[in-house]
Amino acid sequence: MMFNHPRVTITLGTAALLTPALLQAADITYPQRAVTIIVPSSPGTGHDILARTLGRKLSDRWGTGVVIDNKTGASGAIGAELTARAAPDGHTVMMVGATFAMYAALNKNARYDPVRGFQAVNLAATTPLVFAVSSAMPTKTLREFTTLAKAQPGAMHYASPGNGTPQHLAMELFKLNAGINVLHVPYKSTAAATQELAGGHVSAMILPAHTAAPLASANKVRVLAALGATRSRVFPDAPTLGEAGVPNVDTYVWYGLMAPAATPRDIVRKLNDEINTMLKLPDVADALSKQGLTVVGGEPEKMGDLVKSEMERWTRVIIAAKIKAD
Repeated sequence: MMFNHPRVTITLGTAALLTPALLQAADITYPQRAVTIIVPSSPGTGHDILARTLGRKLSDRWGTGVVIDNKTGASGAIGAELTARAAPDGHTVMMVGATFAMYAALNKNARYDPVRGFQAVNLAATTPLVFAVSSAMPTKTLREFTTLAKAQPGAMHYASPGNGTPQHLAMELFKLNAGINVLHVPYKSTAAATQELAGGHVSAMILPAHTAAPLASANKVRVLAALGATRSRVFPDAPTLGEAGVPNVDTYVWYGLMAPAATPRDIVRKLNDEINTMLKLPDVADALSKQGLTVVGGEPEKMGDLVKSEMERWTRVIIAAKIKAD
């Protein structure tokens, strides 16, 4: 089975553009050459947008190349395996998302360990999820959808970008709490899944708010609810799932940087500091906000603790909902 692995090298910045303060802060021992950020998804996804936005800034700051290497397939497992096996010197890192923990929780035979196989670097950003139906569906509210699903168990289908993705497991958690039976149809990518939703070939899907926005504007999908604890800024009129009568399904997509497990702590700290600096730049925050991403940042432990808690949470959901890997 073959996968396309597009590689994009971000244009080098020049040392002359760096201010004296930045030159003084720079660690001349790292990086020593181009840094590769592995992205386990296709161009245009949240991982990819973050990696390219931050990569350009890091390239300018360091005066060296930052390569964005899209390694798609197996719900991100291919990219994760490559990163885990890479030299632990900070020159190969990975922009991971929520699927990083979810896939491993679902697939006990996954060939990477999100906790022991990596060093957490930085929790870069989050994005909200929404519950949407095809415009071909007659349901205008979430209550109408659940009522119809209960009246026709197993008759409706929902799409996801694959097993173990946030869209898959969040919908299974929703089904468990709503007491409905809607069949899962996994696709190979978010683009393929949303295309089927927009075309009316599946009834529903949970997807990032920024992905749903253009489809909703084109009247191809109807957003019925937000999955967060608060309403989405993109769809302020859509209630939360709790407000719509299905509580305890708060889920969001997160993105962060991970390095191979044996990466020295001083390199991890250097990367963490650099990413935090980039995230605080107004143009970076603005560019990411326009893509539906909310900047986070913080200490490496913040990312590490999140990965651990997500593994524990979704393992419980998978057992309770009797979700199978295949």
